[in-house]
Order: sequence, then structure tokens, then C-alpha cells
Amino acid sequence: MDSPQFTAEPSSNDMVERDFTVGDGPGLRSSASGADRAPLMFDVIIAGCGPTGAMLAAELRLHDVRVLVLEKETEPVSFVRIVGLHIRSIELTAMRGLLDRILEHGRQRPAGGFFAAITKPAPKDLDSAHAYLLGIPQPVIVHLLEEHAIELGAQVRRGCAVADFEQDEEGVTVELADGEQLRSRYLVGCDGGRSTVRKLLGVGFPGEPSRTETLMGELEVGVPQEEIAAKVTEIHETNKIFSLRPLRERVYRVVVPVAGVSDRAEPPTLEEFKQQLRAIAGTDFGVHSPRWLSRFGDATRLAERYRVGRVLLAGDAAHIHPPTGGQGLNLGVQDAFNLGWKLAAQIRGWAPETLLDTYQAERHPVAEDVLDNTRAQMELLSTEPGPQAVRRLLTELMDLDEVNRYLIEKITAIGIRYDLGEGPDLLGRRLRDIDLKQGHLYGLLHHGRGLLLDRTERLTVGGWSDRVDYLADPTAVLDVPCVLLRPDGHIAWTGDDQQDLDDHLSRWFGKPTN
Repeated sequence: MDSPQFTAEPSSNDMVERDFTVGDGPGLRSSASGADRAPLMFDVIIAGCGPTGAMLAAELRLHDVRVLVLEKETEPVSFVRIVGLHIRSIELTAMRGLLDRILEHGRQRPAGGFFAAITKPAPKDLDSAHAYLLGIPQPVIVHLLEEHAIELGAQVRRGCAVADFEQDEEGVTVELADGEQLRSRYLVGCDGGRSTVRKLLGVGFPGEPSRTETLMGELEVGVPQEEIAAKVTEIHETNKIFSLRPLRERVYRVVVPVAGVSDRAEPPTLEEFKQQLRAIAGTDFGVHSPRWLSRFGDATRLAERYRVGRVLLAGDAAHIHPPTGGQGLNLGVQDAFNLGWKLAAQIRGWAPETLLDTYQAERHPVAEDVLDNTRAQMELLSTEPGPQAVRRLLTELMDLDEVNRYLIEKITAIGIRYDLGEGPDLLGRRLRDIDLKQGHLYGLLHHGRGLLLDRTERLTVGGWSDRVDYLADPTAVLDVPCVLLRPDGHIAWTGDDQQDLDDHLSRWFGKPTN
């Protein structure tokens, strides 16, 4: 892939942004007067180069936005934790031409058994060409997304932590821990659950603190596999969280609940693992030589706002929840995909007035739903009689295809429908990777532009052709005459009337150029 040249010089569209007025409130401190301010060096500074920050940087670079990513860690994490990409996240990587590269490093697994670890097969005929879970080491997916962003021209600086910032009507002054100051038009906090950006912004983070804690790690074991399997099966009758899963010869992923809550900033010790294993299983399985050890709680919190002026939040900086169902990384990557094209449109000067506001309007309810379903799953993992009775009932209900399908679509995020107003059920949903005369749909979305897919061969994108691609294909497998896709693959309009289409093009892609 050819990489667009990165330049720190202002582009011709830099000053076409809509007016922004700084008001009173958290995070809206006014910095020095215009004459004293440093020049705007970047369009967007992103704090945090995890999956969310790296994906956002890449999405912005597709639109020639000048991006700097600041990562406080000097080196990527060394431990290898396996994470799962759910169907919607897999689709997003396919939309940007990344999937083949990622598949080389992952392992495909059936898309079932996610909800509260209730073992049920995936429903048949899920509405996706990528209906599987992709297990992949977290450092690998972070590296691949960061590499993608750099190839597109993003700058990444490691060992740089945001210490403070001030915003004004023109941009944001970001101060680093070493005192260096940088200027950008926008700042996005993708810096995790303990987000410095969110705290400095003064945005509330209400929710529940951790009530329980779980140890997780990869360790070598000293007893035969048959002995481990028998003991895990016995314990699983009453404790659904506890597990030892073989990864490779004599190396296991160990998950064990603990009593009480510790400081998550302090990693557990090997002896702590052994003690807790003996308390629950009566044996420590001879564990030794840990690859990595960590602890996580069940704290559940959601930022009150995703945007204050020129500062935005995404990923764990905006929401935290237990890892049940494996939704955390996926939720953050999907935040970035929703935000990237909208923020780029604001910077390039063609965004409709309320476009950037739709980021919170669409993604905040999605996070609320994820928090609720993880709360429910944690209850279903309880060993108390009441939750266990509900779990048995839900296990029976999941034998009904409609129930199983609903829960899988929820966990994998393919059931999301953004509220775009009145219209057919397709409106606001994402479109699967359908077959077209030119190949596959997602192959046409690599550049992050909108797309009009026209089965009538009568419509046109007219003055929006610099932002929206057009394909006439009467053979497209659609139940409607035409669809207008946003850059994130969600359906913004269906129909066959040119005036109605123009109205929706204006709503999502601003004024036509001619």
C-alpha cells in the first residue's frame, strides 16, 4: 500500500472548520491569547496507542488528517495475552483491507458460547461473511494496527505521557510530562480506564467499583493434562469462572477467582496464584514459570460525556466493564471506526453541523448496552443459588434459535442499529460483505469513503463525488433498490428517489461542491 506523505505544513482545508466557541466548564480552560499561542502542529493528537488509538489514527490518515499518537509506554507490552476479535471487528478490518494480514496471526473459532460461558453452538446462517471468532495475541493486533497507521502516515511517539492540556476556540495545547508543549485542533483520549485525559477534562465516570477480582495468567503446569481436565470439570459444576485451558505443551491459560479486591496496579505473584488455586481446587497443579500474570475486577463505569469541546474520549477511557464475553477491545475499536471519519470530516471542513455530535449519540447507548450485558453475565457466573437458577433457565431458553441468535448478535455487535430516525429496519444497521459484480462490497470501502450502491442505475452522487463513491450494480444482493453507506459501513439511506437521496447526502456528507 502506498503511504500518503505526512507533512506538518497546514493544508488548504485546515481553516475551513466550523466555528467553535469555548464555554465554561470542565476541560474548557482558556489558554494564552492568539498572539502568544504556538502554531497548530497537528490536526489531532491521540493519547494512547492501544487498539483504539491505533485504529483511530489510521482512520484519520485515510482522510489526510495530520495525526500524532502519544504512548506513555516506551515499549509495547511483552506478555502474550490472547484476545478475541468478534464478527463486527473482523468486518471492520476487512473494510480497510487488513483482514488477510491479521488472519495470518490468528486462529478462527466458532462464534458461539460467549454469553456467560453458556455452551451453545453458534446459530446457523449468521448475517455475516465472517461468522467466526478470531483469537489473536493482543500485542500482535496492537502491532498490526499501529503498523497500519504508520504506513498511512501517522506519527507515533513512545515514552510520551500527557500531563495537562488547555483548549481554546482554535485548538488544544497539550503539555507532556517533560514539559514539552504541542498544539493540535483536537485531542482524543484513548488512554485506558485510568485515562488522564478524562480526569483532566473533568468528565464524570459513574458506575460500580469492583466487588470481585479474578487472577489470570499463562503458566507452565507440573501435572498431567488428564488430571487437570478432571479437576476443572468437577469445579465447573459450581464455579464457571475457574478454568485452566491448554495453549501449547504444558503451558496453560489459568483463570481463578479470588476473595476480596486488591490494587489492580500491583500484578499478582506466582505464590498468590498457587494459594488461590489450592483454596479452590485443593492443588496448585504444580504451576511455575509464568509468561505473564494479571488481575482484573468487575468495575463497571461509563463516561457521562464523550466530548467536551475539542477533546473526545474513546475506548476504555470512555467505558470499563468486566471482560465477560470478550467485548472490551472490540468496543474500543468500533468507537474509533465510528469517530474517525466524522472527526476527519470536521477537520476537512465538509462536516454537517451536528455530525460530530452523532459520535456520542450513537456510541454511548452501545456502551450502555455492553455494560448491562456484562453485568447480567457476571450475575449468571455467581455461585449463589438464585443466579444459578436463572442460569439454568437461560440455558434452556438458548435452545430456542431466536434467543441464541439475539445474544450472539449482541455480543458480536452485528445486531447494532443506530437511531437514524424513522425508516425501514435496514436504516442504521451495518451491511454485510455482499457479493457484487466487482467482487465483494468491503473491497470497495478500503479508502474510508461513503458509497452509493445503486441497483436502479438511475441515481448519482453528483456534487458529493469527492466524498462518496458510486457503483451501479443491478445484480447486487439487496432487498431494496439502493443503499447509501457511511464510511463505517452503516446504512444511512435506502430508496430510489434522487431528491430524497440528495437530502440524506447533505445530512451525512455536507454541502455538495457544485
